Amino acid sequence: MSHTAKNLISNLSVDCVVFGFRNNRLEVLLIKRKRNPIKERWALPGGFILADETLDDAAIRILEETSNVKNIYLEQVHTFGAVNRFPARRVVTVAYFALIDPEKHSLKPGIDTTDAQWFNVTETKGMPFDHDDILNKALIQLRQSVRFKPIGFELLPIKFTLTHLQTLYESIIGMHLDKRNFRKKILKTGLLIPLEEFQKGVSHRAAQLYKFDLHKYKKLVKNDYSFQI
Repeated sequence: MSHTAKNLISNLSVDCVVFGFRNNRLEVLLIKRKRNPIKERWALPGGFILADETLDDAAIRILEETSNVKNIYLEQVHTFGAVNRFPARRVVTVAYFALIDPEKHSLKPGIDTTDAQWFNVTETKGMPFDHDDILNKALIQLRQSVRFKPIGFELLPIKFTLTHLQTLYESIIGMHLDKRNFRKKILKTGLLIPLEEFQKGVSHRAAQLYKFDLHKYKKLVKNDYSFQI
């Protein structure tokens, strides 16, 4: 839907860093802007807040309107308010990061966008406004959060191997993890359900598949359970 100037707060916006895990690497969703300022540049999905919505609701709406991404995990990151971060007038933005499995979402451009694509997080330098800073801040928070909350599973398909899970953590944290130690820690959490299923269509020995036990995690959290990797 389109929004008129009357119901938009023109000096308060939301910008979203959407992380996805594809091709064994961490990627970020960028949109190509349809209008000035910075027309036809790749940038983070963002937009102005409506007068009658919360910040979280604005982030959810903006992502769906600009790229067709919906039903996602969201976490607020930081408020960016540099005086000159936006041309022509003062605009403060609240940044979020989102985690999705790219295979579950069909990207398509929407309001004020002409394209939406995935990019390697290491190949996004030179974005407009302060979007490089926003991405870096979101990545730092993701690296901290993934160690103490099982949010990494938001990036995976329902069924996954332990190798796939370790590769995910390594791509987020940015360092190699000892295979034996990682598996010992992740299995010790008791949050993985081993399946009587194995990989298909692989040239090597097929690995066992697992699922994340979200129901068990929710029950443990009520008793002050502490997840840590």
